[in-house]
Amino acid sequence: MKKLILIVVLIFVIVLIIGCTPGSGIQISTPVPNANEKMDIPGFKIQFNAPGINPLANTADAHGLVGGILTGIWHGFISPGTLIFSLINPNVEMYEVHNDGSQYNFGFLLGIAIIFLAINLLFRRRRPLKL
Repeated sequence: MKKLILIVVLIFVIVLIIGCTPGSGIQISTPVPNANEKMDIPGFKIQFNAPGINPLANTADAHGLVGGILTGIWHGFISPGTLIFSLINPNVEMYEVHNDGSQYNFGFLLGIAIIFLAINLLFRRRRPLKL
């Protein structure tokens, strides 16, 4: 069983590495059944590739602002709420496209890490000391 899990993880890592190289992608699709067949199974496609270049990076928004590391931390911190609101309201976004690049990205991930760390500290079980 451990070997099977190791093989699946290895295949997954290889697919991610190949799919995340710039300018390449992996597409997995299932065949669509013929009209003569009686099966009602829709076909689907999954495409793995790295995100593209943000054309709005280092450009100011309508208010003349560019998101930096502190804005990234704040947006990462409130990202669970904005994710829920973005499903309801299409005008709400999770991520500021008018950002300064890697510093904003680092701040965004740091804000998300702070949320998960806080949740872990609040809800972890207290284990009794064993003597």
